Amino acid sequence: MAIAKAERLMNLALCLMNTRRPLSKRELRESIEAYREAWAQGSEDAFNRMFERDKDDLRELGLVIDVDENTLDGEAGYLARPDRNRLPEIALDAEEAAALSLAARVWQQARLSGAASGALQKLRAAGVPFTEASAGTALEPYIPVREAAFEPLLLAARDRRPVSFDYRKAGAAVVEPRSVEPWALECWRGHWYLAGWDRDRGASRVFRLSRIAGKVRSRQGAFTAPVPEHVDVRATVARFAGEGATATATVKLRRGSAYPLRAKALAERQVDADWDELEIPYGRGLAADLSEYGPDVVVLAPQELRAELIERLRAVAGLAVEGFAVEGERA
Repeated sequence: MAIAKAERLMNLALCLMNTRRPLSKRELRESIEAYREAWAQGSEDAFNRMFERDKDDLRELGLVIDVDENTLDGEAGYLARPDRNRLPEIALDAEEAAALSLAARVWQQARLSGAASGALQKLRAAGVPFTEASAGTALEPYIPVREAAFEPLLLAARDRRPVSFDYRKAGAAVVEPRSVEPWALECWRGHWYLAGWDRDRGASRVFRLSRIAGKVRSRQGAFTAPVPEHVDVRATVARFAGEGATATATVKLRRGSAYPLRAKALAERQVDADWDELEIPYGRGLAADLSEYGPDVVVLAPQELRAELIERLRAVAGLAVEGFAVEGERA
C-alpha cells in the first residue's frame, strides 16, 4: 500500500531534525518505510528521484537542510539543525492578534485563503492568543476580486516578473498593448488597481484591472526600473481622480443627474430649469469620470479638460459620425 506523500515528508523531516549527525541517503532509506518500499519495488534511481523531490519540497516549506560529510561512511549526509530551524518567539497582544485574524478572513480567493489559514494555524500553535471574538464578528469583511487578471498580476508582483497585457483606457474604443513591471495591487472604492513601471512610456503608471482585456502574459527577464520602497496605489489613484487636487473645473450638469459629481462639488448654483453649474476638484482622471455621464455634462473650464472630454466622447461615438456635437463644437 502506497504511503501518502504528507506522511513521507513528515517522517523525513523528523529524521533530519532529530539526528545529532548527518544521515546518508542509505540510512534515510532504511529508516523511512516509504523509501524502503520504493527501493524494493523499483530501483535506486526511483528512490533517488523521490528523495530529491521530498528534500526540495521540505526546503520550499522553509526547512533548512544542511549537507555535510557523513562521519560513518564518508558519503554526503543530511540534517536539519535545530538552531537553524527555530523561529524567534512571537509575542502579539490581543489587539494585534485580532487585527491579523481579521485580515486573514478578508481574503476569500482560493490561493490566498489557504495561505492565510495556514498562517493562523502556525500562530495558534505558537501560543498567540486568538479567541473566538478575535476570529470574526457578525459583520464578515470581504474584498471581492472578479477580474481574471488579479491572480497572475499578484504572482508577477510577488516574483518580480514583467508582464504584458492589452489595456483599454477609460472612454477609449480600442485596446492598446502594454508592457509593465508590476509593483503592487490595491483595492480602492471597490476597484482593483495595479501600480508599476510602464516600459513603453518609460514612467510609472496605475492600471485598473477591470480595463485589462484578455490574458496577462509573463515576459522573460528582470525588472529594468527600481521598485520604490513604498508604493501607495490608493494615493495615486485618488490624485488621478481629483482628490486633494488644488485645481478646479467648472461644469454644467443636467438637473437630477450625476449625483456622484454633485457630492464632490465645492460650489453649486442653478443656471435655469434644466441645468446647474458646479465647481469640482480637477484631477488627471476627471475627464474619464465625466465621459460616463455623456450628454448630461458640459465642461465650461478649463479648456484642456473640455478638449480631452470631447476627444473621449468622439472615440466612444466613432470618429466618422457626422453631426456629433458637444455644446457648440462639432466633430
